[in-house]
Amino acid sequence: MELFENISEGYSSKYGKEHAVIISFHYPHDNLDMLHELEIRLTKIISDNKVGDYDGHEVAMDDTDATLFMYGPNAEVLFKTVKPLLEQTSFMKGAIANLIFGPAGTKAPMIEVEIGV
Repeated sequence: MELFENISEGYSSKYGKEHAVIISFHYPHDNLDMLHELEIRLTKIISDNKVGDYDGHEVAMDDTDATLFMYGPNAEVLFKTVKPLLEQTSFMKGAIANLIFGPAGTKAPMIEVEIGV
């Protein structure tokens, strides 16, 4: 059974690596060490499972809000792969993951999932 009622069905082969998982969260720390540690772990788990690519982060100038970017052929599979790691990360509680089932600039289906609820 698919987590999101087969919303991704048909998009993975049509769009290749153009699905996205974009995660917005509050980052309450005054340095980026914990974020960089998470990025190393995300890169490894995504690569080891061959579900896409971790593309980096953006952090607000006041170091409070941040965004992570991941891309792959199937947003649902990518999210399911990283979700356990995100749920184990204290500053990801309440983060919002946007799963986008197609390329940017299209009307591809998208769902929003809150992490750690």
